[in-house]
Amino acid sequence: MRIDLTQYLKDRYEERHLSNKDAGPIVTIARETGCPGKKIAQRLNDILNQRQLASKQANWKWVGKEIFIESAKELNLHVDEVEQVFKQTDRNIIDQILSAQSSKFYKNDKSIRKTIGQTIRSMANDGHVIILGRGGVALTRDIKKSLHIYLEAPLDWRAAVISEKQKCTIDEAKKIATETDKRRAEYRDYYQGKGNDYTWYDVRYNCMTICVDEIADSILKLMEIRKLV
Repeated sequence: MRIDLTQYLKDRYEERHLSNKDAGPIVTIARETGCPGKKIAQRLNDILNQRQLASKQANWKWVGKEIFIESAKELNLHVDEVEQVFKQTDRNIIDQILSAQSSKFYKNDKSIRKTIGQTIRSMANDGHVIILGRGGVALTRDIKKSLHIYLEAPLDWRAAVISEKQKCTIDEAKKIATETDKRRAEYRDYYQGKGNDYTWYDVRYNCMTICVDEIADSILKLMEIRKLV
């Protein structure tokens, strides 16, 4: 049974008298496999911190795998065990039983996903963070001071990028892209609920026709309009 983690976290924070107006500002970036999510997050982060340095305001940071690292610390697990839940969203009960028998520090998938969600929400509440992937939009859509971005591009273009980076054939690259995108969609569905249209993105960018600097500059402009900076 899947829990509505977004509602769960929202209820818990309301209990602790933390209203959504106090959370953020944040930017979430999701992407299709092969799109330059890390480069855009890093570029945006650099621009923001140059501005913040001049105005002596709080520094921004961008996080991706760091979410798994912090969750692993909380659970007393190796980061690979936490990341595996993201990579294998369809693990069956037999897989989990075998994992439990092999480790005294075993945590089931549900508790790991719950901790990942809490880690993301905690970072978002602290604000001044760019969250790359990890279902960020599903867990933070209710935060008023937020902007949610999706990066996309034609499959052939993305396959060419993956092929060059991973030294594989175009057909192999297309398979990698398709399978990874499916896992990411399943991961988001876990938090937001399958078929839920509440977590639509604010803006989508075609990475084939718009370069990293142009996307970062455009996101910054939207942040200014929304008074996130």
